[in-house]
Amino acid sequence: MKKIPVILGPTSSGKSEIAVKLAKHFNGEIISTDSRQIYKDMNLGTGKVKGEWINKNDEKIYSYKNTPHHLIDFVSPKDDYNVSHFKKDAKKKITEILQRKRMPILCGGTGFWILSLIDNLNFPKVEPDLTLRKELERKSNEELLELLEKLDPERAKTVDSKNKIRLIRAIEIAKKLGKVPKVEMFPEKTPIFEFENEKVPFIQIGIDWPIKKLSEKIKDRLDDRFQAGMIEEIKMLQEKYQISLEKIQSFGLAYHWIPEFIKGNISEKELREKVYFAERGYAKRQKTWFKRDERIIWKNDTKKIIKLIEK
Repeated sequence: MKKIPVILGPTSSGKSEIAVKLAKHFNGEIISTDSRQIYKDMNLGTGKVKGEWINKNDEKIYSYKNTPHHLIDFVSPKDDYNVSHFKKDAKKKITEILQRKRMPILCGGTGFWILSLIDNLNFPKVEPDLTLRKELERKSNEELLELLEKLDPERAKTVDSKNKIRLIRAIEIAKKLGKVPKVEMFPEKTPIFEFENEKVPFIQIGIDWPIKKLSEKIKDRLDDRFQAGMIEEIKMLQEKYQISLEKIQSFGLAYHWIPEFIKGNISEKELREKVYFAERGYAKRQKTWFKRDERIIWKNDTKKIIKLIEK
């Protein structure tokens, strides 16, 4: 049974645990589709599963609950890694897993990364401009959006204005090409992956909760992450990788607000409130993004998801 389930949904919805249950049932391996969990040592701030690196068949594998996870915890926070890199690496991992006669299971909440893979989207080949990026990282999101509006008003309407990395990349492309080429959204009715002359279907399964319930889950999860040392994690990143607080802030959400607390600009109470509202706002944006894709099947019950995949 060659199928590729895609477990997606907003932050704190419980995607990771469901993906692990599916992997155990279907003899599968998980490929992360989270644009922040790729980074080493960014664990609590991204809500990364608490796995460990193990040696298996002469290969280092990130394992959580005895389940292999790929494209997670492998990029330095100092390095550039974008959607084009992800698409290439994810296709390679899917092929390797299928060759092992196991089921690839995609899991994560970065909608654009998921679409890039399942719909085989093409992107402009514009190399990173490190000098420009350093200059843009010093600007606020509002200033970046204003700059993008001047360069490419159409892209400014659709870009995630809360995501500094996306804003900077859009400006980088617009400066090089004059504008950001438009990407056709949801072009395939049934997304497929071509493997050894077979067409393996992707099955998108959304995990979601009413906003009140989701907000409670976000708050409880944040409390746990703060208690586990999320503030100390930011200080460690700065020291270990010799990166500025401004660079750390470009990753958004908790990584934006904790440096403000470290610099003494806000109290701990204000910090917790701002991170909570940032994560809740992010969850709402994720829900809005995913609801645009009518191909997603929404189910929260693991047994029903298993039956759906088996059909």
